[in-house]
Amino acid sequence: MLVIKNTNLLGEQAKIFKQEVKQISDVEYATMSTYLPTGTERNMTGLFPQLPIDIKQDVLSQFWPVDEDYLKTLGIQLIAGRNFSQQMASDSSAIIVNEAFVKKFGFKDALNKTVYRDSYGVQPYHIIGIVKDFNYSSLHDNIKPLAFVYSVDNGAVTAKVTTTHLPALMSQIKDKWKDLSPNQQFSYSFMDNDFDTTYRSEQHVQQIFFSFSVLAILIACLGLFGLAAFAAEQRYREIGVRKILGASISGIVTMLSKDFAKLVLIASVIAFPLVWWAMNKWLQSFAYRINIGWWIFVVAGVVAIIIALATVSFQAIKAAITNPVKSLRTE
Repeated sequence: MLVIKNTNLLGEQAKIFKQEVKQISDVEYATMSTYLPTGTERNMTGLFPQLPIDIKQDVLSQFWPVDEDYLKTLGIQLIAGRNFSQQMASDSSAIIVNEAFVKKFGFKDALNKTVYRDSYGVQPYHIIGIVKDFNYSSLHDNIKPLAFVYSVDNGAVTAKVTTTHLPALMSQIKDKWKDLSPNQQFSYSFMDNDFDTTYRSEQHVQQIFFSFSVLAILIACLGLFGLAAFAAEQRYREIGVRKILGASISGIVTMLSKDFAKLVLIASVIAFPLVWWAMNKWLQSFAYRINIGWWIFVVAGVVAIIIALATVSFQAIKAAITNPVKSLRTE
């Protein structure tokens, strides 16, 4: 999805620019509005369910001016009613609302209902369509009431493109821009990149946690390796005696490793409740979040034990295969 910004610089020619972009073969749909799910432009207004207006019934809603191509360009699903139409003059006072809007107003059948806006006099708007809820702000926020009004807003042109040859397409669009306004800067972005920017802070947190986790595992493995070497050295003679008495290599490796497995289990019992609490606190900052399942901690515990055993196994096997006569002779 291509977003061409600052088309308001074109003035009255913004509509012409939109139509010319729309006619490009690699453009499926095009719409003109500053108000986008990835944009920063927002317009909050109070709407009322009936007259006379009672401030206690005020429902704060997003109020976005859009054109008849907006829904199909952005892929917003219309679940009831119809879209705006140029052929219907009455649509100048029509709105299309989301499910959160219907729920907030408590309408059982919202179609053809009238709501009122108190802005430079009371203005009635009749509901002609309902769209499925979608996130138009960060996932940290719940979806709030939203109403689309059929009105001109030439701040940006958004195009749904169907080609992978973007350089050629962008060249065509730039040429059309220059034909209409050669002295104005051409600025654009892609909606997926804009979404990526919205959640870049979460991505940075993920990278930081991953880096520190890898570093912590490496340090822990070095510590376990040294501790395993020390433990094997301390029990050097005991291992020799056990081998002379018939102990197998696997039995000696198990003997040396189980103490470390116990330490990992104890650490897990202490750490997992703290991790669960910290992750839940972080997830509470999102309006939409997953639940942390118990199996995640089981998997983490098993992985931790495997890493610990893999780390100490080298020293354990080295001690187990040592000639017992050599170990006893050194005493």
